[in-house]
Amino acid sequence: MIMDIPLFKIYWDENDVSRVSSVIERGMHWAIGPEVSEYERVVADYVGVKYGVAVNSGTSALHVALAAHGIGKGDEVIVPSFTFIATANSPLFMGAKPVFAEIEEETYGLDPRDVETRITPRTKAIIPVHYGGSACRIQELREVARRHNLILIEDAAESLGAMAGGKKVGSFGDSTILSFCASKVISTGEGGMVVTDSKDTYQKARLVSSHGRVDTSNYFSSSDRMEYVTLGYNFRMSSMTAALGVSQMQKIAKLIRMRQDNAAYLTKRLSVIEGIKTQCPSPDVFHVYQLYTIRVTRGQAVRDMLREYLVQHGIMARVYFDPVHLTRFYRDSFGYREGDLPVTERAASEVLTLPMFPTLTKNEMDYIVETTAAFFAEKG
Repeated sequence: MIMDIPLFKIYWDENDVSRVSSVIERGMHWAIGPEVSEYERVVADYVGVKYGVAVNSGTSALHVALAAHGIGKGDEVIVPSFTFIATANSPLFMGAKPVFAEIEEETYGLDPRDVETRITPRTKAIIPVHYGGSACRIQELREVARRHNLILIEDAAESLGAMAGGKKVGSFGDSTILSFCASKVISTGEGGMVVTDSKDTYQKARLVSSHGRVDTSNYFSSSDRMEYVTLGYNFRMSSMTAALGVSQMQKIAKLIRMRQDNAAYLTKRLSVIEGIKTQCPSPDVFHVYQLYTIRVTRGQAVRDMLREYLVQHGIMARVYFDPVHLTRFYRDSFGYREGDLPVTERAASEVLTLPMFPTLTKNEMDYIVETTAAFFAEKG
């Protein structure tokens, strides 16, 4: 019998419903309600930094963080190509130029050695991505940034709760962006946040995310005249969204543990299949498995056939990520071509993401493993 296994399922409970309902039922403060500042405090405390600014998406968080750090025209920002396109696009929002660097193949994060070769007098910042729930080589990248006096903005959209050396991602850089969209470890449907230890960066991020307005009181409940001091945007998070986030954060440890248990089971069974390489995090890394990614060692053609085979058997599988530099936009706008980032291109041609969510059952995982094994048995 063919099962139907999606790539992810959102974990929710009655407390999530209750928290959101309570905001709706009070009939006021659906925007700039107390839940927003509560959520900012909860997440910042969890990461281990002083400040948080909640926004409506991870992409908005990237935009806000770059603006808060003064990235602008003529600047260069080093980013990976193995990422969601928003990471690379965000410098363009500010008139800056994204410069792609290679990844390393253990964590799929930026390779610190290659990053160093891409630095020029125009380089202003580095945005490393913590891929799929794993910390990248963030300690080394922090040292590169320090040596060259560069801003370090962690893209931890996929890795809230991950750690390197016992320290949570998000607490290494000058700022960090988070995402709470549907597939993440905790979700508010859509949503994001900038977290930082810098009061100055926090204050600038607050201005940028809400029209450049100095809020001395709740805009929707006050007759006070408020001043607009800089260019800003309407990137605010709603009170209902923040209430859901607070409730989701109350169970993040449980959700991570469930993901890790499922990943351990899948890895144990999949790792014996010839033609597959599973991720094996170093003891220094606390992986939260927002994505469960395997590597098909026989190349892209076989990877693509496996993906189609799994989909035909009811198992959603997807490639995260095709290289950004090879999208039509970056080819046409900047002249990138195949071969420009060989390590990134090779990894992207072999990775495949399988279903991963807290409530994935043993029967479902056995079906994923057995279907994958059947594919390779047929191929010989």
